[in-house]
Amino acid sequence: MRVPRIYHPEPISLQAEVALTEDAANHVGRVLRLREGAPIDLFNGSNKVFHATIVTASKKNVLVKVQAETLDNRESPLAIHLAQGISRGERMDFVLQKSVELGVASITPLFTERCTVKLQGDRLTKRLEQWQRIVISACEQSGRNLVPEVRPAVTLAQWLALEPLGQRLMLEPTAQQSLSGLTAQDAFEVLIGPEGGFSAQEVSLCEQFKCQGIQMGPRILRTETAALTAITALQCQFGDLAGLR
Repeated sequence: MRVPRIYHPEPISLQAEVALTEDAANHVGRVLRLREGAPIDLFNGSNKVFHATIVTASKKNVLVKVQAETLDNRESPLAIHLAQGISRGERMDFVLQKSVELGVASITPLFTERCTVKLQGDRLTKRLEQWQRIVISACEQSGRNLVPEVRPAVTLAQWLALEPLGQRLMLEPTAQQSLSGLTAQDAFEVLIGPEGGFSAQEVSLCEQFKCQGIQMGPRILRTETAALTAITALQCQFGDLAGLR
């Protein structure tokens, strides 16, 4: 049986007894129904796995004792930042979950001209918290021990004005270049539009900021498909998928 992996957002020490967070305790005690003596693995974003045993468990409170730690680096040598136009409902959740499984390093949600999701104030704060929880859950499932950050949501213009984290690529069906024509890099920023894509004015703005237009073939991809296709292609060409690195 696979040992459950649980994220703990605080420093962890060997031989320490650690009280899991309320959400984690609920998952361990109520959903998994684990009891005293069961093994469990913790991670906290330090790129280590902490092997522990449950000391006490109820549906609301779980206490574990840390017995050993292991450095477990599962990060890609290629750093990919995803700048994703905010899409409706489960589409955005799906993109975040699967992009983390594919190894994306960080994510910025973007407001664009054709974005139909209206978020501000408390609603935006709660949605960002929800998205970060989705990322953490994807790390628990996929075995990643570094947790990608969901950065504050900004407009496309605000994002373009930031210092680039790598070569910027904009997925655009009318672009003439494909990923196969790119030179090897250690980092890329992948810009994906929402449903309906980018407007002509936005494409022009991206070009002014030297954001390279890239197309993924002759077919038009949905926003969630485009993001995952681009990340997969970059990981296969320059990263750690398919055993290439």
